[in-house]
Amino acid sequence: MDIDALRTFVTVAETGQFQAAADELWISQQAVSKRIAVLERHLEVSLLVRTSRGSRPTLDGQVFLPHAKNVLNALDQAELAVRPGSRPLRVDVLNRRIAPAQAVYRFYLSHPEMNLDAVTLSDENAVQAAQAVLDGTVDASFRALPASQVPAGIRAERLLDAPLELLVGPGHALASESSVRPADLAGHRIWIPGIRRGSEWEAFYRALSEAFGLSIDALGPHFGDEALMDALADSASLASLVGSGDRYLWPRNHDLRRIPLREPTPVYPHALLCRSGDQHPLLAALRDHLRTTRPRSPDGAWTPDDAWTPDRMGD
Repeated sequence: MDIDALRTFVTVAETGQFQAAADELWISQQAVSKRIAVLERHLEVSLLVRTSRGSRPTLDGQVFLPHAKNVLNALDQAELAVRPGSRPLRVDVLNRRIAPAQAVYRFYLSHPEMNLDAVTLSDENAVQAAQAVLDGTVDASFRALPASQVPAGIRAERLLDAPLELLVGPGHALASESSVRPADLAGHRIWIPGIRRGSEWEAFYRALSEAFGLSIDALGPHFGDEALMDALADSASLASLVGSGDRYLWPRNHDLRRIPLREPTPVYPHALLCRSGDQHPLLAALRDHLRTTRPRSPDGAWTPDDAWTPDRMGD
């Protein structure tokens, strides 16, 4: 069915005049007549009858009119749903406790009128998350993706560096330190449960271990962050690593300590991945917000190597 003919019929029925419909649709009266003729041939009924005062729907036209309006309304809504800025901006924050989720939350608080949907593709690695962006499953994703693995069609901009902190219980040998060097952690067991094989964070912690001679493992089942906090509070030898912007809560009597790492400060380089040329206005607003509010990366920051995502790629 010709949608232009359908819209023309509804306009004639509402205005009662072929010329008035032509004026409203910015076409000639002859074009209006041709469109109506096409629609009537398709339906094999007469839809309009001309009178001395103009035009009005026939009985068949009266029956057809509300359905035609519903079809046009559905089409208008479908177009509106995918028009840039009309649907929610869908952002993968990986984990709701870590720095990207907190940054997106602060963006939402500063722009509560904006339509935003934060999701966690926690089962996908960086390459799979980039593919989800390309496929349109999400509009953007925060990932640490090596430059060599950024696929064509993806724009990657490093917008959030998360300095690492040591997390220990009150009985740990380093609990009273105001800061710790990565080299000082050699010989201490660092437990980060839940690291998935093949993920970008597994690669990050493996590189960190090799660079500073650390013992980082994910041995044993992962019963959640609360279980990790309990284990740290009860241990004099166990430690973990968290990002400085990560949000973890624990009972007051756990007395856990977050100790900055210095000389150098390892940072986890979160990049915002999006489709090249994506025109969603909220995406531009989010990117600008992150650029203006991101903390300054510490002097002497360490990342695994030069292959990790640069400040911007894929423009």
